[in-house]
Amino acid sequence: MTAKATSGLAVRLRRALADQLALTGSLRGPAWRDAVEAVARERFLGSAIARATKYGEGWEVIHREEVGADEWLELVYRDETWVTQIDGVMVTDAHGLVQGAPTSSSTLPGLVVRMLEAARISDGDKVVEIGTGTGYSTALMCHRLGSKAVTSIEYDPAVAGRARDALTAAGYTPTLVTGDGLAGYEKNAEYDRLIATCSVRYIPFPWLWQVRDGGTITVPLSGWMYGSAFARLTLDDDGTASGRFLEDDVYFMTARPHGPPPMAAPYLGIGDGRSSRVDPRVLDDPAGLFVGQLAAPSAMKVGGGDEVVLLDVATGSQATTKPDPEGGWTVHQHGPLRLWDAVEDAVLTWQAAGSPHQSAYGLTVTRERQYVWLGEPDGPSWDLPV
Repeated sequence: MTAKATSGLAVRLRRALADQLALTGSLRGPAWRDAVEAVARERFLGSAIARATKYGEGWEVIHREEVGADEWLELVYRDETWVTQIDGVMVTDAHGLVQGAPTSSSTLPGLVVRMLEAARISDGDKVVEIGTGTGYSTALMCHRLGSKAVTSIEYDPAVAGRARDALTAAGYTPTLVTGDGLAGYEKNAEYDRLIATCSVRYIPFPWLWQVRDGGTITVPLSGWMYGSAFARLTLDDDGTASGRFLEDDVYFMTARPHGPPPMAAPYLGIGDGRSSRVDPRVLDDPAGLFVGQLAAPSAMKVGGGDEVVLLDVATGSQATTKPDPEGGWTVHQHGPLRLWDAVEDAVLTWQAAGSPHQSAYGLTVTRERQYVWLGEPDGPSWDLPV
């Protein structure tokens, strides 16, 4: 295929992608549609991508030269997430089947656009992005707002360097910072909007100091059980921030400083035993998992269904559940934190409210505490692990 034909195919695929995103409701406004049709995603994927194998054996690395120009573009413009780094190694340096955990990716365009739409970015806004990644979302904002209005921060030097090269080649010149995005970038403050393309356990205070009064912070909130909710907070003139979680289910990789510590193998079934007041399978539900995580924010979860293990690394506390032959479930708890007691109380509160989606909750951030509340700010609440 000639370069001209390849360029024409890319244009058609971008339009088709925009049509698809509009049909699914991810793309709601003409300004972001124009950006999706204009920004060449292939510039930001490099020469290789990786995808999970069908049976979970690892990651299959696909190199551009192995599939040809037209098939490569077909892959690029699917509404899919493509992994670009695994355990700190760029997939361009790997071949075949790779083991490990993804540490950077090009998130599916539908999710990126939903994030941008949810942030309510308007023409004239100044935006800081936490997590440059491949630079694709950065490019969409540069197209919409102009490069001078966009600041983007990336933690990983290798990822940041490749994003910088791709953005420069595409003609965009935002402020690019390599460093800890949780500290923001004070030099370009104040910002109208802060968006995070990574998940956090709590809201870093520098973000509040760098966003103007009335500005917004849009970020997925997650934790060590990987329950999540999508927050959009508005800054008040008293230095606090508050807002409800959104109906969109938006997930991103966890910011590396907020990730879980290494977990040792638990000792199953030790500690005091009793009947569980809730079905452990409730933690298989995203909304149930979210509220369980609120109640035990320092615990990690292993297993699922009837047999769940919760382990708190700092204290050694753990809880294990299993079916009772006579019906119901037995839970054993060990250590100073009664993890399952806390999870049960939170789950029962959630169930009494009708087992709602995460959008029934809100988040308030003050200098003294950060807490998630159910229903209204004076309703049941749980503190985040700041």
